[in-house]
Amino acid sequence: MKGNGTTMDLRQLRYFTAIVEQGSFSKAFGPTTGRLLKSMQEAGIDPASIDAIVCSHAHIDHTGGICSAEGKPHFPNAQIYISQVDHDYWLDDARLGTPFKAFGDHARANLRPVRDRIVFFTDGQEFLPGITAISAPGHSPGHTIFNVSSGGKSFTFLGDLTHHPVLLTENPRVEFAYDWDPKMSVQSRVKLLTMLAEQKTPVMSYHFAWPGSGTHRNSKVG
Repeated sequence: MKGNGTTMDLRQLRYFTAIVEQGSFSKAFGPTTGRLLKSMQEAGIDPASIDAIVCSHAHIDHTGGICSAEGKPHFPNAQIYISQVDHDYWLDDARLGTPFKAFGDHARANLRPVRDRIVFFTDGQEFLPGITAISAPGHSPGHTIFNVSSGGKSFTFLGDLTHHPVLLTENPRVEFAYDWDPKMSVQSRVKLLTMLAEQKTPVMSYHFAWPGSGTHRNSKVG
């Protein structure tokens, strides 16, 4: 992997396959989305070769590709890694009678068929070689970001800690309507972006335009 002056040989990560998020089969964000399976086929990657799927949280655009509409797992040999807090919250029957029902439905559809292959990680745990969980609640109850290290280099995958490269990165105290707890999300965003800027750790964000990576710097605005 190379970008913004950072080169990392991800082949050194023994479990590196589909490292983070599997929402890319879902058409929830429009007809031009949901191309992951086709792209993998074009690249000659067999879904059966995937060892691990690492999820920052259980929203459809992050787990929506784990299973087909019929409930068949797309990655038959992969273990699914996710926060137990997020898993339990979105699969709780209590979600069914709330405005968040759709989130619960999608989480159930993609996580229940693979329940026997789900592995829960904890904050600060290196749950796979070179992959460490960092708790970042707010966007979702158990939202987690990940530090990925290989060959003496590292970067941090931000998940949905920040959705916009300008609005929520330069102004991390802005509350975002789609966060489960906007105030908690602000706390996580300020704390973690400050830490990453001080460490000069390269970051990658799920919702940023390609390549979605760079180095965060603190500013007077943020």
